[in-house]
Amino acid sequence: MTAIALALALLLAFVHVFATHLVFLDRAPRSRWLSAASGLSVAYVFVHLLPEIASGHEALAEGRAAQWPTLWLVTLAGLVVFYGLERLAKGSRQDEAEAGREETTAPAVFWLHIASFALYNVLIGYLLMHRLDEGPAALIAFGLAMSLHFVVNDHGLHAHHRRRYRHVGRWLLAGAVLIGYALGLGVDVGEPAIVSLIAFLGGGVVLNVLKEELPEERQSRFVPFALGAAAYAALLVAI
Repeated sequence: MTAIALALALLLAFVHVFATHLVFLDRAPRSRWLSAASGLSVAYVFVHLLPEIASGHEALAEGRAAQWPTLWLVTLAGLVVFYGLERLAKGSRQDEAEAGREETTAPAVFWLHIASFALYNVLIGYLLMHRLDEGPAALIAFGLAMSLHFVVNDHGLHAHHRRRYRHVGRWLLAGAVLIGYALGLGVDVGEPAIVSLIAFLGGGVVLNVLKEELPEERQSRFVPFALGAAAYAALLVAI
């Protein structure tokens, strides 16, 4: 099982290194493959992560008021944080373009954006080692969902940061996954913290997918998105 987790960590790092070379994804209307990957990622959150968060919520709520919202607030925080980062990046690109410079983010915004996604990747790499008890099928399902989610993330990050992302950002994000995996080998933060990290991840995945699919200028494809979501939801229910 540890070997499977290592293989998935390497796969996630590989995605970040090579996703920018998938030039067929960089098109308008949006590539059907990106929309399908987005649907698959969202299906994983709703079919697997949210029920897991709900179970953790019940465990943490014991002895508290029945409506104690701890984990749902963490999920909301994940969504809000990444929404704020997206607005910051878009605003920076617009400011740079209006100033007559390249339509990319300012250096400070680039570093903040990449640092935030690096922590996000550390979290995903760390959680690989804490899903071993669920069995190989569930572990692979998590790894596959996050791999395709990374493809979607890479496409958006490259659109914002261009050369800086190709030359620096993607390598930092690939390394962050492996750092998270290494931390997972030797650091156990306890079940309440693990469930809280999963809650934050759930909110982040939903926002990072929808921000790529919903804007009108993306010309996203509903049918591939729906098919990806339905197919992966069916697979998750089966396993």
